[in-house]
Amino acid sequence: MTVVAELADKVGAQRSCQALLVPRASYYRWRSPPGPPAEARVRAPSPRALSSDERRAVLDALHSDRFVDRSPAHVVAELLGQGTWLSSERTMYRILAAQGETKERRRQRTHPTYVKPQLVATAPNQVWTWDITKIRSLERSVWFHLFVLLDIFSRVVTGWTLTRRPSAAVASHLLQETLLKHPVDPGTLTVHNDRGTEFVADDVTKLFEALDVTRSFSRPRTSNDNAYSESQFKTTKYHPDYPGAFAGFEDAWAYFDRFFEWYNTEHRHSGIAWLTPEEVHTDQATAVLARHQATKDVAYTANPNRFVNGPPRVQPLPKEVWINAPVEIDKAEDKSH
Repeated sequence: MTVVAELADKVGAQRSCQALLVPRASYYRWRSPPGPPAEARVRAPSPRALSSDERRAVLDALHSDRFVDRSPAHVVAELLGQGTWLSSERTMYRILAAQGETKERRRQRTHPTYVKPQLVATAPNQVWTWDITKIRSLERSVWFHLFVLLDIFSRVVTGWTLTRRPSAAVASHLLQETLLKHPVDPGTLTVHNDRGTEFVADDVTKLFEALDVTRSFSRPRTSNDNAYSESQFKTTKYHPDYPGAFAGFEDAWAYFDRFFEWYNTEHRHSGIAWLTPEEVHTDQATAVLARHQATKDVAYTANPNRFVNGPPRVQPLPKEVWINAPVEIDKAEDKSH
């Protein structure tokens, strides 16, 4: 840089840097190096700053029994009413911050840490999800409430009921009636639901214990913890025949009686290899998929040139179904696809 500087005195900095292939920015930075970092500089105190005695007077006032629970804005206003001025509100905050006293001083409610539920089903009647949704009536401000129990492996609606007013008694009755209809051994079933009052009542908790059924709960405000029930409700309300609102309770009951019969026996679900929930729930899936594969084999034999990707294969039934699968399982499934 010394050579550049000597040449620059004769021909100028620009021509000197061009001739010696030195960036001009580097040259100027060498001529005028930056000063020390901001944190290393010692700032002279502002002539407007409070003296140490004045700062102590502010802290003493804020620490006094009179103002210890008050905000700086309140302190300033109160002192002004007495004809006293110590400092501005902002200065009080700066003094408190320097003392590490700007945190919330009142006791705050702490929310518990909820564990992420992780459930797996490898066959029907291992994990059910349970939820409730509102059903609109044509009468203004009148709603019905639909309870649905769903098997996550087969997608069968194992039980449902409609009520004018949701309650723990209705939930308990539905669970008992549903377990009577399905061959579930004690200690083998887990029922997953949200934290609605109908599901967390003491009576329902005692019923689960008496029936030897395990409980699982969604985290608050986490809808994907119960994604199977949410998906089933969407299928229900987006069905072409769904009226949107019902003339009365009896009309709504009759509709859902027909709908869930169709859903279990005729609706083909993409998550279970396009089989019906009943076929999977009653252990017909293997035989049905074998027939589907045989039909595809016949079609391939008749016209193999139409299948550019080779012999067609039926979509397999998932071996396991998860609520919140572990990350390593998700990655493995992504690679397989």
